[in-house]
Amino acid sequence: MGYILTEKDSILNDTIQLPEIIISKGQQMSAEELKQFQILQMRVYKVYPYARLAADRLTALNNGMARLKTSREKKKYFKIVEDYLNNEFEDRLKKLSRKQGQILVKLVHRQTGKTTYELIKTLKSGFKAFVSNTTANLFDISLKTEYKPYEVNEDYLIETILIRGFESGRLVNQPPANPVNYNNLMTHWEKKAKEINK
Repeated sequence: MGYILTEKDSILNDTIQLPEIIISKGQQMSAEELKQFQILQMRVYKVYPYARLAADRLTALNNGMARLKTSREKKKYFKIVEDYLNNEFEDRLKKLSRKQGQILVKLVHRQTGKTTYELIKTLKSGFKAFVSNTTANLFDISLKTEYKPYEVNEDYLIETILIRGFESGRLVNQPPANPVNYNNLMTHWEKKAKEINK
């Protein structure tokens, strides 16, 4: 174009967001399907780091608890970790939309192997888990929701987004508690699509 860019040019420091090209076997996505997929992708990219962090913190908490001997020490240690997490993340988590909250609950299950309800019940109490779930239900979020990519289409799409995010480097991969063979998952959903379109 007749321009020579140098290291001082601001254009080199700008990020240009290009639309993602969807390459898939069979049918192309319609414009509306593509729009919905991209909205889901933005939501997954926003909440996945929190799910990763939950898995990291749970591992660290369990390792820390294992080193302690008395229930009093464990209770004190848990309170310190809980206060840290509340101070560090509570405000950010409160700003999530209802749909982002639903996805986060699924991703916490993907990363930890336990539902958010089970985690609260184990770490706090059954009553606290019940109250938390009742409160979440007011926002159309169930803390008992599991991540089921072989059964729920949205979960399959979330897994697709995660795999692409890992491959592109946009997301940092953390092995899930229950690994999913993505090739088998894709074949499963392609077979389902063929059955529906018969």
